[in-house]
Amino acid sequence: MTELLGPAQIRRLAEQLGLRPTKTLGQNFVIDANTVRRIVRAAGVKPTDVVLEVGPGLGSLTLGLLDAAAQVVAVEIDPVLAAALPATVAARASAYAERLSVVTGDALRIDALPGPAPTAVVANLPYNVAVPVLLHLLATFPLLDRGLVMVQAEVADRLVAAPGSRTYGVPSVKTAWYAEARRAGSVGRTVFWPVPNVDSGLVALTRRPPPTTVASREQVFAVVDAAFAQRRKTLRAALTGWAGTPALAEAALRAAGVDPSARGESLGVAEFARLAAVRPADPT
Repeated sequence: MTELLGPAQIRRLAEQLGLRPTKTLGQNFVIDANTVRRIVRAAGVKPTDVVLEVGPGLGSLTLGLLDAAAQVVAVEIDPVLAAALPATVAARASAYAERLSVVTGDALRIDALPGPAPTAVVANLPYNVAVPVLLHLLATFPLLDRGLVMVQAEVADRLVAAPGSRTYGVPSVKTAWYAEARRAGSVGRTVFWPVPNVDSGLVALTRRPPPTTVASREQVFAVVDAAFAQRRKTLRAALTGWAGTPALAEAALRAAGVDPSARGESLGVAEFARLAAVRPADPT
């Protein structure tokens, strides 16, 4: 079994690289080996999986994933960390070194990866870009059928929220377009270095087909954005700009079987898909 990184090894690696973790890149590194084992176990990584990891940092989670997967593709935006990761793996898990591919780049902009298509995503996502990164990966890599991401606890609540709940919003609906999301546990702040000022949550994802609709994903997401841009308003009012006029908004809502006096937080992803499909023509 691979020897995972602990607090002393993490700090030593950082010192060797002259690394000062930055909030800008969301650099909070996992220093607890038991947390790494727990994440890999909860992710259900199989020996046949090609795992996509975003933000591997100093390699804490990477080493645990290499133990379990056929291949790990690590996307790292920091060129210093990206360059150092293969050496860390070679030193601590030489038997698995060939399983690792490192891509230096921004996960928000990648549209292709080397080797076989990834089948699972497992990542400690930077807090400030967690939702857009997750949605981008789900949209870009359709063979990703499972995932486990560690995100800020508040973000985890939003990703898994059901219609009608206080935390339900745009991230909830857009994630539901791609996958079923559920909470898979909580992670305290003390397992990170530097220690963040928030707790984290684990979110497990299982890919599923999007709702059946003649509308495109972009059209559905446009309705979602409009509905939650003014979430305190009724859908008749909130969707006026999207539909063209209040009357057209009401007509579209009624055609989709949605109460015009409802609010966006009460609709599930299937209802948004149905609504997008009946958008009236723009008035001339």
